[in-house]
Amino acid sequence: MPSQLDNIHPFAQYADRLLSGGTLLPDTPDNVVEVMGALDSYGIVLDRYSVNLIHIADHQFLNLFPIFKYFDGEINPARMWRHFCHDRINYEYAEYIMRAMMWHGGGGMDAYLDTEEFRQNCQVAIAAKIKFNPVLQLFHKAFPEFLIEQIRQLSYYSGLGQFWRVMSDIFTSLTDRYLRGEIKHIPQIVDYIKNGLVADAARPITYSVEIGGKTYDILPASAGLTFLPDTAIPYVESIFFRGAPFLGIVSYNAQAQQISPDKSRFTYGALYADPLPVGGSGVPPTLLMQDMFRHLPDYLEAHYLKTERGLGDVRVKICASFQRSMFCVTNAALVGLLPKGADATDPEDIAVNREFLLGWMDRLASSQLEQVQTP
Repeated sequence: MPSQLDNIHPFAQYADRLLSGGTLLPDTPDNVVEVMGALDSYGIVLDRYSVNLIHIADHQFLNLFPIFKYFDGEINPARMWRHFCHDRINYEYAEYIMRAMMWHGGGGMDAYLDTEEFRQNCQVAIAAKIKFNPVLQLFHKAFPEFLIEQIRQLSYYSGLGQFWRVMSDIFTSLTDRYLRGEIKHIPQIVDYIKNGLVADAARPITYSVEIGGKTYDILPASAGLTFLPDTAIPYVESIFFRGAPFLGIVSYNAQAQQISPDKSRFTYGALYADPLPVGGSGVPPTLLMQDMFRHLPDYLEAHYLKTERGLGDVRVKICASFQRSMFCVTNAALVGLLPKGADATDPEDIAVNREFLLGWMDRLASSQLEQVQTP
């Protein structure tokens, strides 16, 4: 049972709401349309991001000048013309997320990349890759850590690509059910995402490359890396919560002290972002908003056209809808991670679950959670 001290917590109501089967985001028709519309377009975009990240990891291995890395192997005049005219997906944003995730680290993959076993895997693959390249051989001798660090980054390309593959499939199948009229409420959305996360929790995360007709393991199955603890949770921590400060919004000048030196105190993630600057030029997530706008479903566009500014500030609107959808994903992850399970009935087990949720509510205190409670 909640104690009087617990109830002092400003967000205790949200923890209790989750324990009672409710959701962080209110269950309203408008929220359902916005969340499903955002996940509809996001699922399509994530599919392309996933394909490209895995293509780079697999086919641009130790290519120090990968000028065609965004083409997924489809290099022809028509594709190049569309690319140069910027009629394309902003794959740069996927790399931005990959670097943020790598920078923050966390999880088993981050730990494995610092092991001696990983270094040995790298050395074997490097030797095969530069076998007939005397220039890279000399370079590797002079700077022995450089290529290993490149492989660490390529491991994150692959790991994030595999994570997004699962999430894209979840969002796409969820959209299909929504369009068939089977999904009508926010709790149904949260429950579907939670079931998807749980179903793929133990999905192996591996990475290998083919060099000269032979396969070299970089992240072998024996490392025991899996979807939920080693990619999903670090992703939520790195991208939903911590993120990275956006150039032009805060000063990077150390004397200004606008950025905490402690990364664990960062609150620049998707759950904290103000949709107004995020929807503006020069801020990295605007690239994602543009990609989602390219694949905006008709029903969400119609919803936006009913508002006062219509599509005039569509990227800001998409960011707000996307943020609401990410609170649903966070909701699903928190319920799935409850230490005593969502079906706990014993008072002591419920108290443990509540304490777990209150810890996360501390993290959400400065987020946009209060703002998304109203239209």
